[in-house]
Amino acid sequence: MTSPHPIALLITTLLVTAPLALAQAPAGVPLMKEPIKPQAATPAAPATSAGTAATTAGKPGEPRTITWDALVPPNWDPFKDFKGLNLQMMDDGDPRTMQFLKRMREVWDNAPPNPKIVGQDVRIPGFVVPLEDSKEGMKEFLLVPYFGACIHSPPPPANQIIHVLPKSPAKGLRSMDTVWISGRISTVRTDSFMGAASYRLEAVDVSPYQDKGK
Repeated sequence: MTSPHPIALLITTLLVTAPLALAQAPAGVPLMKEPIKPQAATPAAPATSAGTAATTAGKPGEPRTITWDALVPPNWDPFKDFKGLNLQMMDDGDPRTMQFLKRMREVWDNAPPNPKIVGQDVRIPGFVVPLEDSKEGMKEFLLVPYFGACIHSPPPPANQIIHVLPKSPAKGLRSMDTVWISGRISTVRTDSFMGAASYRLEAVDVSPYQDKGK
């Protein structure tokens, strides 16, 4: 029996395994967002005064609730450089295979932030990927948009990862817990052992996730 091709393994993990992880998430875990998949280009949603259409205005002085789509620049296509490749023709001994894997990871790890959302006070839900824990609580973590990202499947594009620094250590958090975070979002890049993040948020609040943002 021949071993699976690494290119097939990566594509399967990104486009098949991650959606399965979503479907198998524990009861009560929100399905924030499916992994990015190749798709035909679609017109960008009309921008609003807030920066993107994927935001919800809050009360004066409160952070603006956003979705993960708000973090992606309009018309950014992570698969643009790979269209037309015949993956079925690549095997373990093909030098193009490793070149493809390396290039794809580079593109995803350098995914651009959306400048229209930078500097805003925002509120967004997601899944916790621990970076630094202590007896006092979690001092640092990544927030990702779907269950299993960075742990059970490869990291999503960097503009779908937020590096979170709580104002004070967040107590009682575990890997893949679901939370709301609030704070001002910036484009400080972070390269960690769990993935690269295009965004940083110094969270003034980290709260357990409740459906419909209530």
